[in-house]
Amino acid sequence: MATHETVKRAIGLMSGTSMDGIDLAMLDTDGDGLVRRGASSFTAYDANFRKRLEQALVTARAITERGERPGDLAALEAELTDRHAAAVEAFLAREGMTAGDIDVIGFHGQTVLHRPREALTVQLGCGARLARRLGIDVVYDLRANDMALGGQGAPLVPAYHRALAAGLAGEWADEKPVVFVNIGGISNITYIGPDGALLAFDSGPGNTLIDQWVARHAGIPYDSGGAIASEGRVLAELANRYLASPFFTAKERISLDRNDFTLPGDAEAGLEDGARTLAFVTAAAIAKAQAHLPEKPRLWILSGGGRHNRMIVEDLTVAMRHTGQVIVAEEAGFNGDSMEAEAWAWLAVRSLRGLPLTYPGTTGVREPATGGVLARASS
Repeated sequence: MATHETVKRAIGLMSGTSMDGIDLAMLDTDGDGLVRRGASSFTAYDANFRKRLEQALVTARAITERGERPGDLAALEAELTDRHAAAVEAFLAREGMTAGDIDVIGFHGQTVLHRPREALTVQLGCGARLARRLGIDVVYDLRANDMALGGQGAPLVPAYHRALAAGLAGEWADEKPVVFVNIGGISNITYIGPDGALLAFDSGPGNTLIDQWVARHAGIPYDSGGAIASEGRVLAELANRYLASPFFTAKERISLDRNDFTLPGDAEAGLEDGARTLAFVTAAAIAKAQAHLPEKPRLWILSGGGRHNRMIVEDLTVAMRHTGQVIVAEEAGFNGDSMEAEAWAWLAVRSLRGLPLTYPGTTGVREPATGGVLARASS
């Protein structure tokens, strides 16, 4: 356990835009350069709960103030919080630990609405309820202060990526600039320059369109390993329509909502061709991000569920073949499934110390900004 007062044992909880379940990761960290990664876990949502979360995206469109919970969102928020508590309890039991072994939890919650131009972001999840049930302090609502200060509230993981990049060793130690690519529901990138310069933004759709497509046409939640896409072909006209979106050429980088890109019409593609084309679009969108970077990256490190889709990885490798190397997180000694949850643990400790979570180069915030709300276990 920690020997310095700034070093905490933290758990991070992440339920991302893919809405597949709860990623949990444990760190010993000072919220800065010290990162000792620990155990992790994943708790899947059942199909019925996923459907309720998908419906929540529709219900949440009526929200105009962050605290509003129209329809059944209040009940859903309570259940989602309890599911996160159960995930932590199961993890602690598995690891032979108790609540007293954990200093703080970083709780993301489930984003159901994100409108950066309106400075409006809503994550379901009650930090106070989680803290009371677990008997552990919880830091939550990490995006709101950034938006209040002119930022887009996303992405929040880049500062953690920079901490990881500082620890790159072996053959990857001198590969700068380096880019971390998180392929979740939405894809986002973090650029770290040779001098530590930090730049980050959403690059485009990640898994969300692919997941929705195969759910609609095959009744399954995702394309495991890209198996369906591997049987299809890229429909150039459809792909080009996506890639012609003004999002990719706009000078201002904006954070995306799950609904900013929509599915093709059912008549535009069959199951396999649709999955293949959407995988290509995900990779091509990431490649297009190079136009907004100060230098061509030498190394691309892939994390998130999309790194398991071999068609996305192959397309991105081909796109970068003349400029940089594409690897998955595990090749660099990281855990690509738990990286975002790790980041939330790290950010929670950083929040406790009042250190910046976001920067002008990551979210567009006016100045480096801390954030988060602390819910005490005893309150």
